[in-house]
Amino acid sequence: MSITLEELVSLCKRRGIIFPSSEIYGGFAGFFDYGPVGVEIRRNLLNWWWDFFVRSRDDVFGLYPAVIMNPRVWVASGHVERFIDWIVECKNCHRLYRADELLEEKNIKITDYSPEVLSKLIKEHNIRCPVCGGELSEPRKFNLMMETYIGPIKDETAIAYLRPETAQAMFVNFKLYVTYARNKLPFGIAAYGKVFRNEISPRGFIFRCREFEIAEIEYFIDPEQANDCPYFHEVDKITVKIWTKEMQKRGKEPKEMSLGDAYNDGIFSNMWHAYWVGKSLEWFLKIGLSIEHLRVREHLETELAHYAVQTFDIEYYFPFIGWKEIEGIANRTDYDLKRHMKFSKEKLYVPLGGRKVVPYCIEPSWGVERTFFAVITEAYTKTSDGKTVLKLHPKLAPYLVGVYPLLSKKPFIEKAEEIYKMLKKKFTCFMDTSGSIGRRYTRADEIGVPFSITIDHQTFEDDTVTIRFRDTREQIRVKISDLPQTIEKLIEE
Repeated sequence: MSITLEELVSLCKRRGIIFPSSEIYGGFAGFFDYGPVGVEIRRNLLNWWWDFFVRSRDDVFGLYPAVIMNPRVWVASGHVERFIDWIVECKNCHRLYRADELLEEKNIKITDYSPEVLSKLIKEHNIRCPVCGGELSEPRKFNLMMETYIGPIKDETAIAYLRPETAQAMFVNFKLYVTYARNKLPFGIAAYGKVFRNEISPRGFIFRCREFEIAEIEYFIDPEQANDCPYFHEVDKITVKIWTKEMQKRGKEPKEMSLGDAYNDGIFSNMWHAYWVGKSLEWFLKIGLSIEHLRVREHLETELAHYAVQTFDIEYYFPFIGWKEIEGIANRTDYDLKRHMKFSKEKLYVPLGGRKVVPYCIEPSWGVERTFFAVITEAYTKTSDGKTVLKLHPKLAPYLVGVYPLLSKKPFIEKAEEIYKMLKKKFTCFMDTSGSIGRRYTRADEIGVPFSITIDHQTFEDDTVTIRFRDTREQIRVKISDLPQTIEKLIEE
């Protein structure tokens, strides 16, 4: 059943998942707060990401970097000069828009993101201001980095930037991490945290924000071993729709193929690039996204970031906004390390068998908000009687177990409290005594609680309770003493 953005936004606000920041003052575009339910789902999502990509591996090391860095970092990285969008201004009402977004909203395919082509398409299709219908200006550059001031005097010498990515912290700390990796390649550095981008027109709920979280890995490889990935067999059989830049230019649809075939056909810049696309897809499938709703799209030359020679986006199909990027996997080559070597005068290389290797870097970069958005979109379902169920994977659910006394009478409540305290030692759970049992089930279903335990009359006869399953509404009867083991088994299954 297709869902609307309005339905999802309503659920998120009503059930304490996500809502606009500063709402009593009218909100602030591009900024959101996570409520008691949303913050638990988000924490579970990040924990799973960290477990999968860092803790379970021996070749990736964690970093928790500062938000504000020396401003020279962003000069060296190229962000001060080239981290831009092309924007247009309405000549009548003076509102500002991203040129590419205005075209995409009209389903106009863009095969060249240069300002000249964007301007030509706007004129050819008579794109006007969406608000007043006014004529639009020529596209001009707009730097997305947010500025701030450090110290008591606000002048040009005090300007610093709120980071637009975590990647640069990994590059400037590279020398330290070579020691952790014992002077060997390959190895990776992983970080997640808040980043800031001064988006002209944040939209699509949490899809495009000004403050959001990013999770990134910078994986460093020997350029001479770029096509020698010993782990590629783990992912080469994954089959997904792939949309190469050549297909896009020729107006062809994405082609379903295995990653192994795609690599053999020369679609990926190197084997490590293909591997990290595969590991990313593997994780997306584990957290509950459907392969039918995922595709891999290669960036056109004109939309490549200044640091990349090739980038693939993993896109998710949102029924209300179409195919949108939730992760990018870029081949940054040695661009960043060489730039920082030039500007800092530090030697950022790995000594390998007499060689001083400046490694290439493959960068998988996840938008946490966008991944969260895809997860709740995929999980959102309607039952035949019109009720909402959030079919989250148990590892992502805000609570694993809800505990309910059938009646609001003292013996039932006391027994429920006893069971709740027992289970809370091992699982995330809550107790609800408000309203009818049907209403309590509905509230739990809407926030994705997979198991509901009910204390009823029979409980006082044989010391058993019912476990209700969120997705099927089926129930089983279990001894109270067996509850912890039973729930653990159900989670594993």
